[in-house]
Amino acid sequence: MKWLLTALGALTLMAPALAADRSSASAFDAQRLSAEVKTLSSDAFAGRGPNTPGETKAVAYLIAQMQAAGLQPGGALVAGKRTWTQPVPLGRFEITGTPKVALNIDGKAETLTQGKEIAICAAMDGSRTVDVKDAPLVFVGYGVDAPERHWDDYKGVDLKGKIALVLVNDPDYETGQGDFGGKAMTYYGRWTYKYEEAARQGALGMLVIHETGPASYGWATVKNSNTNVQFDIVRDDPAAAHPRLEGWITRDLAVAMFQHAGLDFETLKKQAQTRAFRPVTLKGERFSARYDVAATRITSQNVVGRIEGSRHPNETVIYSAHWDHLGIGAPDAKGDRIYNGAVDNATGTAALIELGRAFAHAPRPQRSVVFLAVTAEEKGLLGSAYYASHPLYPLATTVGVINMDALDPGGRARNFSISGSAMFELLDDLIAVAKQHGLYYSPDPHPEAGYFFRSDHFSFAKRGVPALSFASGDDLVDGGKAAGEAQAAVYTKEHYHQPSDEWQASWSFAGMTHDLGVLYDLGSKLANSRQWPNWPTDSEFRAARDASAAVRR
Repeated sequence: MKWLLTALGALTLMAPALAADRSSASAFDAQRLSAEVKTLSSDAFAGRGPNTPGETKAVAYLIAQMQAAGLQPGGALVAGKRTWTQPVPLGRFEITGTPKVALNIDGKAETLTQGKEIAICAAMDGSRTVDVKDAPLVFVGYGVDAPERHWDDYKGVDLKGKIALVLVNDPDYETGQGDFGGKAMTYYGRWTYKYEEAARQGALGMLVIHETGPASYGWATVKNSNTNVQFDIVRDDPAAAHPRLEGWITRDLAVAMFQHAGLDFETLKKQAQTRAFRPVTLKGERFSARYDVAATRITSQNVVGRIEGSRHPNETVIYSAHWDHLGIGAPDAKGDRIYNGAVDNATGTAALIELGRAFAHAPRPQRSVVFLAVTAEEKGLLGSAYYASHPLYPLATTVGVINMDALDPGGRARNFSISGSAMFELLDDLIAVAKQHGLYYSPDPHPEAGYFFRSDHFSFAKRGVPALSFASGDDLVDGGKAAGEAQAAVYTKEHYHQPSDEWQASWSFAGMTHDLGVLYDLGSKLANSRQWPNWPTDSEFRAARDASAAVRR
């Protein structure tokens, strides 16, 4: 998910240079956006967890709002007619009871507390019981096996029956230079990749060592996300993608573990930033864990509205946003257990509804426009991944995807950004349109956080479809960049993936009403042209797009 800006406080006064909006922006109403965010993030929706009563309410609300906005159903075909939803089959996994976890150091067992110094998530490898007894611990650096970069952190180590300890992010994170593109995170830095690689390497389990900087979020976010119910796509061989045990440990625990084994954490971390690194066993230490897992197969829903194109109905522009959040989970210090998800992502969902309304009340576009509200983003981009692998409208003739995740509900900014630092034609189009609205482009200020891989546009990008995730600007009209960065830091530390992400009456939604005019104009430009944006020739996504080029001629 992209870094977040929440302008908490008084309504923003508009600078004279930004006072004139294009006509498209007038289609967006701050009060309506505020009301939709307030409703979606209310306690009545119970955090919008997939496969909960909160999903039932959210899906019903979205359908009603899309219908009232003037959209047509764009979901799965039933008896030859489009419905409002696309069923998404998922595996649901939940730890029953409290995990028993212990670290054995020189024959003495020390109990670890779930959520305190360790956060184990429910097994998704097919196991119904996880029973790890005195497993050896092996530090594998950043856990990367990248032949094209001549990098292998594993060096043939035998991990059968062992727990791998791994650093989060890339080997380049601290130095800002090296074989992984410097500060900007690659997919090798994502914890999802590290678990997948651990499974390929035959590890019994993997524990990611949490550090706030390279993770880009604090321990509270890790705890809340991992000790909650987990979901995954339905896999033929789940053990090929997941080791049996997956979880995180705090940096303090890791430092103590290394020290007990006669190792220095910082020294080994520096070694892990080089190709010469070799795995290190923590001598005299063993890990044990036991817990049961309730696993079921459920069906969640993507919600889909559509406007059919007047001339080229089989060509599609997609706007997307995820409707889900974390549901009900561990209580915070105030006892609040509902993770309301106001910014993340009731804002993007409300934006999707209002963009649909704007298109429905405008002349029909030449190409079709789809408004896709996806499920289970918080569980690993699962709803968008399912759509991308089971598209309702062919990906080869999908012009582009414009994703909205965690928009700023406060005052206006002078700039905008996107998730990630890549340059491509769809971004060029956005930059040109935004300039007409008085906005300048700022590259992702935190490429090391790997936001490109953490939002739903990535599911489309990996299959070649040009896709971006819009991010609100940080150069605020009221306070400039200093205020914007400060607000982002406060949100990430105090509200992101926490029960306190709640609607605020002080939010002006002035920034969203302006920025939605930009996104409307971008989508309208694509939907009323013969343009087919593409990735640069050196992009990892270009080959997948070019493979279907003949369909677009």
